[in-house]
Amino acid sequence: MSEEKRNIINKVAEHYTPLGDACIEEYIKSTKILRYDKPTVIIKEGEYSDKTYFIASGAAGAYYLKDGKDISDWFAFENDFISSVNSFILDVPSPHYVEVLEPSVLLEISRDEVNRLTALFPEVGMLGYQIVVKVMLQLQHRIVSLQFETAQQKYDNLLKIRPDITQRVPLTHIASFIGITLETLSRIRNPKNRI
Repeated sequence: MSEEKRNIINKVAEHYTPLGDACIEEYIKSTKILRYDKPTVIIKEGEYSDKTYFIASGAAGAYYLKDGKDISDWFAFENDFISSVNSFILDVPSPHYVEVLEPSVLLEISRDEVNRLTALFPEVGMLGYQIVVKVMLQLQHRIVSLQFETAQQKYDNLLKIRPDITQRVPLTHIASFIGITLETLSRIRNPKNRI
């Protein structure tokens, strides 16, 4: 198990910032591997969540429920982190759900352990900074997309970033993520239906 954790933590270091050997050893002690075989809600709206997850394999998404409909807010795939950011950072109830979307392996760490490791190892602070920068840039790109792009442009750009997304994420989630109806998404995905 610790060898698997070491491999996953090495992926974190590879994709974000180098971590020293002593840091990796403490990270191994501070984390837990979770496996999911099917779509599973791991954080519910209204719950307090002091955990964050690194996706070693698989996919996850965050969504809100409004008038009984899922409004997708965030997708994460291999080598991404996902959590209820508000709940994790501010210690408030989660405003949304976080769901594993396909068979996945996650590395879980608690807020207390992140704080402990940050106090011990400067590179953990740099890791946190790198994660925040990545998420902020993705969020900024999404805001620009929602404000200025046509439905077709939003979909095409999403496919450029994530060509396999339609095989991994339900189309209803994709439509709500890019701010269009499922019917519009069906139309732009099938050129024969375009008007």
